[in-house]
Formats: sequence, structure tokens, C-alpha cells
Amino acid sequence: MDLFRTLKEKVFIVAELSANHAQDLNLAKETIHAMKEAGADAVKLQTYTPDTMTINSRKEHFLIKQGTLWDGKTFYDLYKEAYTPWEWHAELKELAEKLGLVFFSTPFDKTAVDFLEELNVPIYKIASFEITDIPLIEYVASKGKPVIISTGIATLSDIEEAVNACRRVGNDQIVLLKCVSTYPTPLEDVNLRTIPNMAETFGCPVGLSDHTLGISVPIAAVALGARVIEKHFILSKDIDSPDREFSLTPDEFKEMVKAVREVEKALGKVTYELTEKMKKSREFARSLFVVKHMKKGEVFTEENVKSIRPGYGLHPKYLKDILGKRARKDIEKGTPLSWDLID
Repeated sequence: MDLFRTLKEKVFIVAELSANHAQDLNLAKETIHAMKEAGADAVKLQTYTPDTMTINSRKEHFLIKQGTLWDGKTFYDLYKEAYTPWEWHAELKELAEKLGLVFFSTPFDKTAVDFLEELNVPIYKIASFEITDIPLIEYVASKGKPVIISTGIATLSDIEEAVNACRRVGNDQIVLLKCVSTYPTPLEDVNLRTIPNMAETFGCPVGLSDHTLGISVPIAAVALGARVIEKHFILSKDIDSPDREFSLTPDEFKEMVKAVREVEKALGKVTYELTEKMKKSREFARSLFVVKHMKKGEVFTEENVKSIRPGYGLHPKYLKDILGKRARKDIEKGTPLSWDLID
């Protein structure tokens, strides 16, 4: 697919599978079907194993204790619970593409990139926590495919280094995602006004990877210029998944897609031209009418000429020019004023 052509035509809506398959292949397939039904353009996976992410250790450094949904677990245990088995990828890709969805993934090390290259994925995603892994970003970018980079933990200089890493290996197909790596994200931390600034600063399309609850934030992001929306998707909140709290159900995702499509249609273009319907509506505008019977030679005053609806008479701006002049002939009450009635 040509991602950048797509971004010019419409907002690219990505459904993130993440851990919401609960290690059940059939559930993963069912979820992808639901993503299509809900209006997603793409399904995104994460390609890693616990061993490509961290080591199996219960030492203090490897215990999660940051006030997250996953506190008390080790990194290894969390990733063991959340990862998508690599042997599923080809089958899920085939299903997604059969349904007309774009299939791509987030690799977390070079072995994952090599694996995804064998599958010929059309896009790569860099996760927020990998934005500082410049060697990984260079390796991904060197494949010559679009690179979507989340910025959930990034400083301005981190983003600059990541973008430069892509460009350094000759890849300028970069999309940045405004993101906050807090799960779920408080609304006051989102700062959507960063989106247009980020696009201007780095000269590339910008979208949103969203971890807030609900659908208000993605809709607002589109109004501010977001060209990609990424949201976690879960078939049911009853599924035991570490990501379920900030994932959208099929009905919620469908409602978000509907709202995004409505907003992008309403954004339109900069124009002051009137549509045919708007021109017709001008008939309800005010204009100058004779509101009392007048005899030939009678003086126009504010008592016998008023600005009222509808809009078939002279423009109200001419009222001062008309006052004090005389009627050219008898005029009935309710007659739209025109220049040929004025001496």
C-alpha cells in the first residue's frame, strides 16, 4: 500500500490487537473480523517474545512498580502474558489482507524485523519505549518502508534523534504519533495542541496513539490535523487481558470510526464560497421592504421602510441612502424595495 497517498485521502485508522487475544488464536481471528466490521483500515500486532524484551529475573529492577495496571508483575511475566506467538503472524496477516485490512506490526529487536521482512509487511511501527533505540530505528528504516513512530515517553530531542535516524539511512517516510505512555491516560496529560506543532517542527504527518478512555480524544485529534488514529481493540471487556481497561470494544470502535469520518468530512477546505443550498438560504436574509402603503411623491422614512425578512429587496446597507428620497409611484405595503421605485 501507499501509506502517504492514503494519508492525503483520509485518516488512517489502526486497530491495535496487542495482548487482547488472550493467547487464543481463534479469539485473535475473531477480533480481526470485528475490526473490519468496526471500520478499521489496519490491524497492528506487536512482534516480540519475553526473551527479546527482557530477561527472566525477579530482581528489583525487573519488578513493575510504577503505579501502572501491571504493578507487582515482572517485565518477563507481563510480556509472556501479552506477546503474540510468532507462528500466528502469517495466518493473521493472510486473514487481515483477505478482509481488506492492512496488516503491520511493531518489532522490538532485529530478529523481529527480519521475521516481519519475511512476511513482507508494508509498514513498521516503533513503540514509544523503543524511541531511544536508535540502532533498531536505523535498522527498521533501512528496509525502505514507512515508519510510524510513537512518542509516548519522548522528549523533543528524542523525537529529533529518531527522525534523524530514519533520514540518515535514506528513509523520509516518517509518521509521528502523539502519544502518552500512561495506561489509561488522564485527559489533562494528552495535550493535543502538540499535534500541529509536531507536524510543523518535523515536516511529516502526525497522528495519535491513544490510551485514554473513550473516543473523545481521537475525534478531537482529527480536528487538529491528526492523519493516523491508533486505538487498542478488544472483542469484549470480559477478556482477561492486561490492556483491556484502555481498549475499545467493537461498538465503541465503530462509533469512533463514524465520528472520525464525519469530522474529516466536515473539516473540508478553506473556502468562503456559497453552496447552492446556501445561496437559496439567502432568501431568508433581511432586505428593505415598504411596510406601509405609500403614495407617489411620499418621503421614505424609518416608519415606512424597514429591514425585514425575506431577502428580495435592496440590501439593508442602502437604508441611509434611501431615507429622505421620494416614491416614484404608489407602492403597496409588503413590496420589496428596488431602485426603480425611488426618485
